[in-house]
Amino acid sequence: MPLSAGVCLQSTGSEEDAIQKRIRINHQIRISPVRVIGSDGKQIGVVPTEQAIQQAEEEGFDLVEVAPQANPPVCRIMDFGKYKYGESQKAKRAKKKQHVIQIKEIKLRPKIEDHDIEFKVRHAKKFLSENNKVKVTLMFRGREIAHPGLAYAVMERFVKSLEEEGIVESPIKSEGKNLVMILAPKGRKSSGDHAEHI
Repeated sequence: MPLSAGVCLQSTGSEEDAIQKRIRINHQIRISPVRVIGSDGKQIGVVPTEQAIQQAEEEGFDLVEVAPQANPPVCRIMDFGKYKYGESQKAKRAKKKQHVIQIKEIKLRPKIEDHDIEFKVRHAKKFLSENNKVKVTLMFRGREIAHPGLAYAVMERFVKSLEEEGIVESPIKSEGKNLVMILAPKGRKSSGDHAEHI
Protein backbone atom coordinates (compact mmCIF):
# COMPACT_ATOMS: atom_id res chain seq x y z
CA MET A 1 0.00 0.00 0.00
CA PRO A 2 1.63 3.32 -1.04
CA LEU A 3 2.07 5.92 1.65
CA SER A 4 -0.11 8.40 -0.20
CA ALA A 5 -2.80 6.12 -1.59
CA GLY A 6 -6.04 8.04 -1.87
CA VAL A 7 -5.02 10.77 0.56
CA CYS A 8 -2.78 13.83 0.58
CA LEU A 9 0.68 13.34 1.99
CA GLN A 10 1.56 15.43 5.02
CA SER A 11 4.10 18.07 4.05
CA THR A 12 6.28 20.37 6.09
CA GLY A 13 7.61 22.64 3.34
CA SER A 14 5.62 25.33 1.57
CA GLU A 15 7.05 24.28 -1.81
CA GLU A 16 5.92 20.70 -1.23
CA ASP A 17 2.52 21.92 -0.05
CA ALA A 18 2.10 23.83 -3.31
CA ILE A 19 3.04 20.74 -5.33
CA GLN A 20 0.59 18.66 -3.29
CA LYS A 21 -2.26 21.06 -4.05
CA ARG A 22 -1.73 21.24 -7.81
CA ILE A 23 -1.06 17.56 -8.58
CA ARG A 24 -3.72 14.86 -8.33
CA ILE A 25 -2.76 11.38 -7.20
CA ASN A 26 -4.47 8.03 -6.81
CA HIS A 27 -8.21 8.39 -6.04
CA GLN A 28 -8.03 12.16 -6.51
CA ILE A 29 -7.85 11.38 -10.25
CA ARG A 30 -11.53 11.35 -11.31
CA ILE A 31 -11.18 10.97 -15.07
CA SER A 32 -11.10 7.52 -16.64
CA PRO A 33 -9.46 6.08 -18.65
CA VAL A 34 -5.91 7.44 -18.42
CA ARG A 35 -2.69 6.84 -20.33
CA VAL A 36 -0.23 5.20 -17.96
CA ILE A 37 3.55 5.25 -17.83
CA GLY A 38 5.02 2.52 -15.65
CA SER A 39 7.49 2.96 -12.82
CA ASP A 40 10.21 1.88 -15.25
CA GLY A 41 9.35 4.75 -17.60
CA LYS A 42 7.76 2.52 -20.24
CA GLN A 43 4.31 3.10 -21.73
CA ILE A 44 1.66 0.75 -20.37
CA GLY A 45 -1.15 2.18 -22.46
CA VAL A 46 -4.66 3.51 -21.92
CA VAL A 47 -6.39 1.75 -19.04
CA PRO A 48 -9.24 2.44 -16.58
CA THR A 49 -8.06 4.66 -13.74
CA GLU A 50 -9.03 2.17 -11.02
CA GLN A 51 -6.94 -0.50 -12.74
CA ALA A 52 -3.97 1.86 -12.92
CA ILE A 53 -4.33 2.75 -9.23
CA GLN A 54 -4.48 -0.94 -8.33
CA GLN A 55 -1.31 -1.64 -10.31
CA ALA A 56 0.47 1.26 -8.60
CA GLU A 57 -0.60 -0.03 -5.18
CA GLU A 58 0.60 -3.54 -6.00
CA GLU A 59 4.04 -2.09 -6.79
CA GLY A 60 4.04 0.02 -3.62
CA PHE A 61 3.83 3.29 -5.55
CA ASP A 62 1.33 6.03 -6.37
CA LEU A 63 -0.51 6.91 -9.56
CA VAL A 64 0.43 10.52 -10.30
CA GLU A 65 -1.30 12.69 -12.91
CA VAL A 66 1.58 14.32 -14.83
CA ALA A 67 -0.23 15.71 -17.90
CA PRO A 68 -3.86 16.54 -16.99
CA GLN A 69 -4.45 18.52 -20.21
CA ALA A 70 -3.70 15.54 -22.46
CA ASN A 71 -6.51 13.45 -23.92
CA PRO A 72 -6.65 11.09 -22.15
CA PRO A 73 -4.70 12.49 -19.16
CA VAL A 74 -1.23 11.01 -18.68
CA CYS A 75 -0.42 9.40 -15.34
CA ARG A 76 2.75 7.82 -14.08
CA ILE A 77 3.35 5.13 -11.50
CA MET A 78 5.95 6.50 -9.08
CA ASP A 79 6.87 7.28 -5.49
CA PHE A 80 5.01 10.57 -5.08
CA GLY A 81 6.88 11.47 -1.90
CA LYS A 82 10.22 11.35 -3.71
CA TYR A 83 8.77 13.16 -6.73
CA LYS A 84 7.37 15.93 -4.55
CA TYR A 85 10.68 16.35 -2.72
CA GLY A 86 12.58 16.51 -6.02
CA GLU A 87 10.22 19.14 -7.42
CA SER A 88 10.48 21.26 -4.26
CA GLN A 89 14.29 21.15 -4.48
CA LYS A 90 14.12 22.33 -8.10
CA ALA A 91 11.89 25.23 -7.05
CA LYS A 92 14.29 26.20 -4.26
CA ARG A 93 17.27 26.14 -6.64
CA ALA A 94 15.36 28.32 -9.11
CA LYS A 95 14.62 30.84 -6.34
CA LYS A 96 18.29 30.99 -5.39
CA LYS A 97 19.17 31.90 -8.97
CA GLN A 98 16.82 34.87 -8.87
CA HIS A 99 18.69 38.03 -7.95
CA VAL A 100 16.92 40.71 -5.94
CA ILE A 101 18.31 44.10 -6.85
CA GLN A 102 19.71 45.93 -3.84
CA ILE A 103 20.43 49.64 -3.59
CA LYS A 104 23.86 50.29 -2.11
CA GLU A 105 24.71 53.77 -0.92
CA ILE A 106 27.99 55.59 -1.51
CA LYS A 107 28.56 58.83 0.39
CA LEU A 108 30.75 61.64 -0.97
CA ARG A 109 31.87 65.07 0.18
CA PRO A 110 32.46 68.19 -1.97
CA LYS A 111 36.14 68.34 -0.93
CA ILE A 112 36.80 64.60 -1.12
CA GLU A 113 40.46 63.62 -1.67
CA ASP A 114 41.51 61.81 -4.85
CA HIS A 115 42.42 58.57 -3.07
CA ASP A 116 39.06 58.60 -1.25
CA ILE A 117 37.02 59.02 -4.42
CA GLU A 118 39.04 56.23 -6.08
CA PHE A 119 38.22 54.00 -3.12
CA LYS A 120 34.52 54.85 -3.45
CA VAL A 121 34.63 54.20 -7.21
CA ARG A 122 36.06 50.71 -6.62
CA HIS A 123 33.23 49.91 -4.25
CA ALA A 124 30.64 51.23 -6.70
CA LYS A 125 32.14 49.11 -9.49
CA LYS A 126 31.86 46.04 -7.26
CA PHE A 127 28.22 46.78 -6.46
CA LEU A 128 27.32 47.34 -10.12
CA SER A 129 29.14 44.16 -11.18
CA GLU A 130 26.93 42.28 -8.70
CA ASN A 131 23.87 43.68 -10.55
CA ASN A 132 22.97 46.11 -7.78
CA LYS A 133 22.04 49.77 -8.02
CA VAL A 134 24.14 52.48 -6.40
CA LYS A 135 22.73 55.52 -4.64
CA VAL A 136 25.34 58.28 -4.64
CA THR A 137 24.82 60.84 -1.88
CA LEU A 138 26.96 63.96 -1.66
CA MET A 139 26.64 65.59 1.75
CA PHE A 140 27.22 69.28 2.41
CA ARG A 141 28.48 70.57 5.74
CA GLY A 142 28.40 74.14 6.92
CA ARG A 143 29.29 76.64 4.23
CA GLU A 144 30.08 73.95 1.63
CA ILE A 145 26.54 74.35 0.32
CA ALA A 146 27.54 77.80 -0.93
CA HIS A 147 29.73 76.13 -3.58
CA PRO A 148 27.38 73.80 -5.53
CA GLY A 149 29.60 73.89 -8.61
CA LEU A 150 32.33 71.99 -6.76
CA ALA A 151 29.80 69.40 -5.59
CA TYR A 152 28.39 68.84 -9.09
CA ALA A 153 31.93 68.45 -10.43
CA VAL A 154 32.60 65.69 -7.89
CA MET A 155 29.38 63.87 -8.83
CA GLU A 156 30.11 64.14 -12.54
CA ARG A 157 33.65 62.87 -12.03
CA PHE A 158 32.26 59.93 -10.07
CA VAL A 159 29.80 59.06 -12.84
CA LYS A 160 32.47 59.33 -15.54
CA SER A 161 34.64 56.84 -13.64
CA LEU A 162 31.77 54.33 -13.81
CA GLU A 163 30.58 54.85 -17.38
CA GLU A 164 31.70 51.35 -18.43
CA GLU A 165 29.88 49.65 -15.56
CA GLY A 166 26.72 51.68 -15.07
CA ILE A 167 24.23 54.22 -16.33
CA VAL A 168 22.50 57.11 -14.60
CA GLU A 169 19.00 55.91 -13.75
CA SER A 170 18.02 58.95 -11.69
CA PRO A 171 19.98 62.16 -12.41
CA ILE A 172 21.45 64.45 -9.77
CA LYS A 173 18.82 66.13 -7.60
CA SER A 174 18.68 67.93 -4.27
CA GLU A 175 17.41 66.18 -1.15
CA GLY A 176 17.59 68.58 1.76
CA LYS A 177 21.26 69.51 2.16
CA ASN A 178 22.41 66.63 -0.02
CA LEU A 179 22.78 65.89 -3.72
CA VAL A 180 21.56 62.44 -4.74
CA MET A 181 21.59 60.30 -7.89
CA ILE A 182 20.97 56.64 -8.69
CA LEU A 183 23.22 54.51 -10.91
CA ALA A 184 22.10 51.18 -12.37
CA PRO A 185 24.24 48.40 -13.88
CA LYS A 186 24.31 48.26 -17.66
CA GLY A 187 22.03 45.59 -19.10
CA ARG A 188 20.79 44.51 -15.69
CA LYS A 189 18.17 41.78 -15.31
CA SER A 190 16.25 42.01 -12.11
CA SER A 191 13.34 40.47 -10.25
CA GLY A 192 12.79 43.40 -7.92
CA ASP A 193 14.47 46.15 -5.94
CA HIS A 194 15.46 46.01 -2.31
CA ALA A 195 17.10 48.97 -0.63
CA GLU A 196 20.15 48.32 1.50
CA HIS A 197 22.12 51.34 2.63
CA ILE A 198 25.69 50.76 3.68
